[in-house]
Amino acid sequence: MNRRRSGTGAQERSGAPVSGSATLVPVTDTTPKTVYYTATTLDGYIADPADSLDWLFVQDIDAQGPMNYDEFIAGVGAVVMGATTYEWIRARIVEGREKWSYTVPTVVFTHRDLPAVDGADLRFAAGDVTAVHAELMAAAGGKDVWVVGGGDLAGQFADAGLLDEIVAAIAPVTLRAGRPIFPRRYALRLTELARNGAFACARYAVLGPRTTDWSV
Repeated sequence: MNRRRSGTGAQERSGAPVSGSATLVPVTDTTPKTVYYTATTLDGYIADPADSLDWLFVQDIDAQGPMNYDEFIAGVGAVVMGATTYEWIRARIVEGREKWSYTVPTVVFTHRDLPAVDGADLRFAAGDVTAVHAELMAAAGGKDVWVVGGGDLAGQFADAGLLDEIVAAIAPVTLRAGRPIFPRRYALRLTELARNGAFACARYAVLGPRTTDWSV
């Protein structure tokens, strides 16, 4: 979806007409959630093996269409991301290609010392996600927590029973390899489905891990 890691460029290329939206279950619950909101290829990668998103930035998307970034970010009160995602964003800032866009508290999970972005409300963390999640929910002030990525960090929140939803904008692209969207065996429930420009946009409730029993 439109993340600063995986969709900013696509949103900035707005202007394509919105095609029809088919909502399966109206999403009306206002309880704060922890949401993994991202874009992915059809074969399940959020970046190619070189961490490039060139495949994403050329896609058409309507900035006011279904499950759009502006509507989503308006409901976000805190952000969390992994080191690879953060370094990708920071590199683009250093290159002058974008600015730090998050106005809410942001936590970066890392095992290394990383330079901060000037003016960003940042803190760095390591270890188990549970304690940090409690801090994120408090910082969010009644709004949602956005897990920007990557997929393994989203999986860690899910493993701790803390990930409520995955919202994925599926691009008409296959890569065969790269950074997987969600490297876990989990059952999900589709709650909303729509088309926005080139993307099939899907919202899933996270049901839990599965090994062999996939019954819901």
